[in-house]
Amino acid sequence: MPLWHRLIVFGVVLLITLAIARLIDRRIARSQLTPEAMTRYRVLRRSITAMIVFIGLLSALLVIPQVRAVAGGLLASTAVLGIIVGFASQRTLGNFVAGLLIAFTQPVRLGDDVVVEDTEGIVEEIGLIYTFVRTAKGDRLVIPNEKLASDTIRNSTIRSREKVAEITLQVPLGRDVGTVVDRLRGLAEGADVFVSDLAGTVTVVVRAQAADEPAAERLERDLRLRAYDLLRAEGVYA
Repeated sequence: MPLWHRLIVFGVVLLITLAIARLIDRRIARSQLTPEAMTRYRVLRRSITAMIVFIGLLSALLVIPQVRAVAGGLLASTAVLGIIVGFASQRTLGNFVAGLLIAFTQPVRLGDDVVVEDTEGIVEEIGLIYTFVRTAKGDRLVIPNEKLASDTIRNSTIRSREKVAEITLQVPLGRDVGTVVDRLRGLAEGADVFVSDLAGTVTVVVRAQAADEPAAERLERDLRLRAYDLLRAEGVYA
């Protein structure tokens, strides 16, 4: 087969490979997903695209006899080549694996507000090798995925869904505060009731767990009404 035929085959294979990679990229990017799912898909999309391009490029190059001859010579010295590639790509492969771990364990997600080494910013992109964080000044912090996966970071976006409903009550001095605290514990299951201040009046805090933030707001309104009725029945409020 003439060389120009082989070059045409090379070009066709490469174009088909890039078209398939682009198609996969568009199909995945089209979906409206949550930050968790989008983070996974972004990393997987890049992994799949890079793999397709690599395989396609390798297949296209192997149609050229000169390249096949060089490849055969390289394969004959597999042990030496493996050692060289192993040392050369150790950090790159480590960052790639760390990127996959980040995508699935998700210590950070796209759009999360994070602090890395005293620098705060928004996670803008999670790539195969690096993660990009946009700071408040507009700078772009480029962090190797391996470092991000191994270092301690603070994520202000990922928080527990469990919220706390909290109300504060003022009880006049001279009242039996111990009895008041005991009665207030019955307002909600597992309620934490304690005295926080004794300046002028007794400040009593009631805390109770809620499923989420809206539920906590509803519980706070309910606790205020029930606490008022209880303290009025006890003669604490006239």
